[in-house]
Amino acid sequence: MNLSLYLLTVLIWGTTWIALKLQLGVVAIPVSIVYRFGLASLVLFVMLLLSRRLQVMNRRGHLICLAQGLCLFCINFMCFLTASQWIPSGLVAVVFSTATLWNALNARVFFGQKVARNVLMGGALGLIGLGLLFWPELVGHTASPQTLLGLGLALLGTLCFSAGNMLSSLQQKAGLKPLTTNAWGMAYGAAMLSMYCLVKGIPFDIEWNTRYIGSLLYLVIPGSVIGFTAYLTLVGRMGPERAAYCTVLFPVVALNVSAFAEGYQWTTPALAGLVLVMLGNVLVFRKPKARVAVGSGKLA
Repeated sequence: MNLSLYLLTVLIWGTTWIALKLQLGVVAIPVSIVYRFGLASLVLFVMLLLSRRLQVMNRRGHLICLAQGLCLFCINFMCFLTASQWIPSGLVAVVFSTATLWNALNARVFFGQKVARNVLMGGALGLIGLGLLFWPELVGHTASPQTLLGLGLALLGTLCFSAGNMLSSLQQKAGLKPLTTNAWGMAYGAAMLSMYCLVKGIPFDIEWNTRYIGSLLYLVIPGSVIGFTAYLTLVGRMGPERAAYCTVLFPVVALNVSAFAEGYQWTTPALAGLVLVMLGNVLVFRKPKARVAVGSGKLA
């Protein structure tokens, strides 16, 4: 089950860039995000109400959902999309892939979970691998004040993503399932971003054509309802540090799709990077060997 959820998340999030690219045009980016998570929240609420699976939350649960909505479905998307205007998308992917390491550190700080050495080593290998995959894009970009700003925003987005992971883990420890918390979190995130758009005077335009509506529906159903539910379920089952390795793998899927759809050419450094990413994946999911205490015959 975990493997199916993991592969589903990687495949979905590795292809959402196509839909995001198709969204660019008349509609402002923040407005498109509002449409995405507002509709995804509506779909989740309808599903949960019809199946009578909507869980009742207390005030604490709603406050955590509010914070989760701010981190996962509002600030981080604004940070990444804004950062992409100033730094290459490959560099954004590399910064985002550090979520594996941030999740491991935050799980240690907030939940007292031991940081497994293989997770740190795997995350580091994955990060180096992504660096090789996007090396031509990275070295071809000239440094500037906008570069530093873009890097800062990408890092802030990654930290918000990691914080959202911790909040979801906290909710699941309290018995609340991702379907319910995502429904509320997406609703809160869309509401807060809507207020931002109103304050900034950003018009709520929409393009009534196949390109925009089709890409929006892909982002709503597979990208949000299925993708975020699968991923956050993994956070609860596998731990946030292992689940976050998805952030390393989905750029690899995106590059393979790009090779098919846009003629991306694999190079020797890129292939070496791919090997490192795969090795990192093996390390992250390798179960540590049980140690036997000397003289006792007991597993330590």
